Amino acid sequence: MADLTLAAIERRVVACRRCPELRAYCAGVAREKRRAFAEQTYWGKPVPAFGDERARVMIVGLAPGAHGSNRTGRPFTGDASGDFLYPALHRAGFATKARATHRGDGVRLRGAFITAAVRCAPPKNKPTTQELRRCFSHLLAEFDALPRVRAIVALGSIGFNASLKMLRERSFVLEPDRPRFAHGSAAIARNGAREIHIIASYHPSRQNTNTGKLTVRMFDAIFSRARALLR
Repeated sequence: MADLTLAAIERRVVACRRCPELRAYCAGVAREKRRAFAEQTYWGKPVPAFGDERARVMIVGLAPGAHGSNRTGRPFTGDASGDFLYPALHRAGFATKARATHRGDGVRLRGAFITAAVRCAPPKNKPTTQELRRCFSHLLAEFDALPRVRAIVALGSIGFNASLKMLRERSFVLEPDRPRFAHGSAAIARNGAREIHIIASYHPSRQNTNTGKLTVRMFDAIFSRARALLR
């Protein structure tokens, strides 16, 4: 099968019905809403990736937030995780604005592409092994459509493991061969002349940022490293 374009992948993601339990959960959240967003229309569908088709940095997260991306329809938009991520991307020169609120807010990514291991918000932010498996082909298709990628920033252990699986599926050899997740850990993946660096970061969830497990300085250091790899 020929590689799909990013536009075709987006259409396929939005129409995906592989996990009926997640579709029902996301639709239910979209109906019930959170009081603060009662007047808004929730997206309530699988959330497509977002970014530059010429991206050299691929950012892989966990899944949409029930009242964040499941509401806005764009990764890391409309919740605390996005309020931490987009300013970091802006400081590193990967985003045109520091604040992302909805799909029509004018934010653009430059040289970066944001995606996730799972495209539907899972209950308690914990996708099952089967849900991760069902969603994996979307991530793989996006990687195939981004031939310029030279660095992957993996947010959280699930994003990290999905990134490694993606690279192995495409016959990349990892060094070390069994990378372990830790904030700031790194690995190199090689397939012929192509070399991709993987950088791990704690996920910018409220649980991590409010407790100081992940600070602004720590997060900025991750994207500074990614930027340096592109020189």
